[in-house]
Amino acid sequence: MPYKEAKVEKLYYTIGEVAEMFKVNTSLIRFWEKEFEIIKPKKNKKGNRLFTQTDIDNFHIIFHLVKENGMTLKGAKKKMKENKEDTEHNFEIIKSLESIKNMLIEVRESL
Repeated sequence: MPYKEAKVEKLYYTIGEVAEMFKVNTSLIRFWEKEFEIIKPKKNKKGNRLFTQTDIDNFHIIFHLVKENGMTLKGAKKKMKENKEDTEHNFEIIKSLESIKNMLIEVRESL
């Protein structure tokens, strides 16, 4: 079995890295930051935004609601305020199913 290096998780991500993860413009990331109060990036001395893994997870939920489910921003905000735990739980289920799918694809390719 080939050796795999352990993934090192970063503590902070730049706005460019976050935009690249979701394949969107940085302006959309800044816009969602203003629209959704759950996204609170740190800022360095230069004023550059530094996003934590929690912010990335919140972006995943927002991206899922808005881009994949077709909700409006107003609807996504309402859902995040009213059913945040339920929304996060559903997203965690989707995320775990996607990781299982990726693992199965890896197994199939290694056969």
